[in-house]
Amino acid sequence: MFKRESTQSVTASALKSAHNRALSKKASGAKVSTVSGLDLLQAWLGHHQSSCRDSLYRSLAAPFQTLLTCLVIAIAIALPTGLFLGLQNVQQIGATWKDSAQMSVFLKREAKPLAIDQLKVSLGQNVTIGSLKVVSPIEALSEFQRYSGLENVLFELDENPLPTVFIIQPKNTIKDSENLLALQKMIASNSIVESVQLDLSWLRRLNELLVLGERLVMALTSLLVVGVLLVIGNTLRLAIDSRREEIVVTKMVGGTNGFVRRPFLYSGFWYGLGGGILAIMLLAVVGFWLKEPINNLISFYESQHAFKGLGVGSIAALLTGSAFLGWLAALVAVTRHLRRIEPV
Repeated sequence: MFKRESTQSVTASALKSAHNRALSKKASGAKVSTVSGLDLLQAWLGHHQSSCRDSLYRSLAAPFQTLLTCLVIAIAIALPTGLFLGLQNVQQIGATWKDSAQMSVFLKREAKPLAIDQLKVSLGQNVTIGSLKVVSPIEALSEFQRYSGLENVLFELDENPLPTVFIIQPKNTIKDSENLLALQKMIASNSIVESVQLDLSWLRRLNELLVLGERLVMALTSLLVVGVLLVIGNTLRLAIDSRREEIVVTKMVGGTNGFVRRPFLYSGFWYGLGGGILAIMLLAVVGFWLKEPINNLISFYESQHAFKGLGVGSIAALLTGSAFLGWLAALVAVTRHLRRIEPV
């Protein structure tokens, strides 16, 4: 570390001496050589390469401080990402529940078999109905005995109290509540229909909870992004203060704000990338810990979906976003603080 800082100080002194010699030659009438665009491009790319490498070395030279900074960034990234993953899994299960929406049509007990057959044919020709199943009173009584545990009580009844039931599965084109209510009203208008059961209140509550969850995740993400900007900005502010003399010398020999700012931008990039890597590791550990109980809970709702963690695309997007966030935080912080450092 000391050797690197000493080398940079010597380099800055050499640049200053070369600058003074160039000024003296120019004043004495010496010929000034021009620099080609290719040389400028190579110098620009070379400085990017050295800035990227040196900023990484500086971060690794203070491992404890770098680890703490990256850990704070990782927590700020992992919290909203974990909530988003949970919300995404709930939405998948909710989509399965929506697809399983069905109507139970209870017919009047006095309905004649001919009228029941006519209603069945009429509903089977309806383009909005995907499938129709007829449950006879005998089948309904047998199913009720199997699941209710009241076999002895039902055997003592003089007659079967259960009516004929139509189980209707609407087509995928009418999964929204307005069309389902319209279909329910149409079926209920038939003279032999006693009632049509369609419970949409739970579906509406689920949709509202999902919307609320999305907004909460967005709000939390915004707050934590601001927190990441502040953490990286404060870290780089301390780095700028510790290198104030080096910055002053660089500006004295003609270094622009962009030239001085570049190593700090790469530092912000490395902080963001390190925080993203730690966030993925945290999410992987938490996901492995919660995967089994979540899958057991999902199985109780007879869903074929399993808990899904971060995919390859999500990991790439998270790393890209966290690195860009670190670079942006560095740009805002360093631009502000460099304006206050000028040669006397």
